[in-house]
Formats: sequence, structure tokens, C-alpha cells
Amino acid sequence: MTVELGGELPPEVVIVTGMSGAGRSTAARALEDLDWFVVDNLPPGLLPTMIELAGRTHGAVPRVAVVVDVRSLAFTEDLLSTVEELRKRDIVARVLYLEASDEALVRRFEGVRRPHPLQGDGRLTEGIDRERQTLRAVRGEADLVIDTSQLNVHQLKARVIGFFGETDEARPRANVVSFGFKHGLPVDADLVLDCRFLPNPHWVPDLRPMDGRDEPVRDFVLAQDGAKEMIETYAEVLKLTIAGYQREGKHYMTLAVGCTGGRHRSVAMAEQFAEQLRAQEVDVHVVHRDVGRE
Repeated sequence: MTVELGGELPPEVVIVTGMSGAGRSTAARALEDLDWFVVDNLPPGLLPTMIELAGRTHGAVPRVAVVVDVRSLAFTEDLLSTVEELRKRDIVARVLYLEASDEALVRRFEGVRRPHPLQGDGRLTEGIDRERQTLRAVRGEADLVIDTSQLNVHQLKARVIGFFGETDEARPRANVVSFGFKHGLPVDADLVLDCRFLPNPHWVPDLRPMDGRDEPVRDFVLAQDGAKEMIETYAEVLKLTIAGYQREGKHYMTLAVGCTGGRHRSVAMAEQFAEQLRAQEVDVHVVHRDVGRE
């Protein structure tokens, strides 16, 4: 059921939040490019009023994105209670949380020569740690977490567009990420698959320069014992998982598929899992995080 506000349907709402320096402004610009009405740094307590006003525009503002940062007073309590209030009124309100490693955040703040908003007279790392602790509960309640540590602005923008672009709102959405374990796990993964049990094309001289999107590498990987069985078996697991997520109101999922370096096996298998998800009528966005890092 969808609640009407003042005789008009309420807009779809996305709350963009997360760590300072993790890319909130980039995400907001991507949403603006998708024709979302974006409001920056709105106190959480004003969000219901904003939605009510948007709902009176006779459909002129169907989608609203609100950027909220840690500087809002009583941030954690206000934001979570506001989201809960909206959902009780059957308003579609989703939380996008942007994450990044301490190393990436330090590098970005030092690059722009700006202090962290919670740094005060202390060190930059102290401000980052204070913010991470403050936002812990919000991160736990987020509908979608994106780790931007290894993403440039163009990749982050593509990721946001992949999730919030023109798609069927009734369909679930999945982000399939290939990665290399030696480069670290994606911190935004909901599910992680390990493909290191398959023989590594890296040790085949003709295949080494290629990646898992190339047909010879893909054919080599899929010909190995257990590869197709893993895809078929886990496709059933994904079907059950997605159905459960939808029952719980979770519309986004990130599946991470890993091998040693993130170039061959994980890439080939990630593409196969993406095909399986599309066959289940899931909107899929594929990212090969570590291709080109070696």
C-alpha cells in the first residue's frame, strides 16, 4: 500500500549518507543526472516536511534524494527514527551509505588539504574514527552500502546510476563485483564466493595477458571440474536469498566473487552469475574491481 500525502502520491526517497570523503557529493550529482531532486545537508527532522511538500507538486517531483552528514545534531537517533517513521507510513525511503577505508579517506582529505568535520584539535585519523563510531548504527540499517575505497568518481557515478537508473522498481537489484583476495575483501559485500578452488589461468602463458571477459579464459574456467556445478547450485541459493531479502524489504544485494588476483577466475564466474541473476529477473550491474591492478 502506498500512502497519499495531501491527495498526491509521495515521492520515492533515497537518503545519501556515510563517511565524509567517501563520495556523497559524487553520488548526489549522479542522482541529479538521473533527474532526482537533490537536497544537500537537510536535517533529518525536516525530511517528512520535505516529502510532504514534494507530494503536493502533482508529480513534478517524483523522486527525492537527501544528503545527510554527521554534522546534523543528534544525527544517529534523528535519522534512524525518521526513516522508521516514513516506512511506517508506507513511504519508499531507502538509505544509501558510502563507505571507505581509513587509508583512502586520509589520502582524500590530505589531497584537498581540508580537516575532517569531527577532527577538532586532534589528528585526522581521530576524526575519521569518531565519525565511523557515530555512524555505526546507521550503516547497519542501510539498504545499500558502497565501498568507494578503490573507486574513482566515474566508477562511483556508474555504480549509483546502475542502482538508481531507470529500472522496474518492483524488481530487485544486484551488484556483482569480481575481486582479488590479495587486494582485500569488498566491505560492502552481502555475499562472498571464493573461486580459488579452480585452476588458475594465470599459469597458462597464452591466457595470462587476458582477463575473464575474454572467451579463451572464460572457456578455460568453465571447463574446470566444479565450475558449472558451482554456478548452477549457487543460482538456487541466490534465488532463495533474493526472495528472503524482498520479504524483508531489502531491494539491493551485492555479490562479491573472488579469486587470488581478481583478473581471471572471479571475472569469468562473476559474468556467469550476472547472467543467472538476469534470468531471475534481477536488475544487475557488474563491476570488475581489480582488473588492471597488476
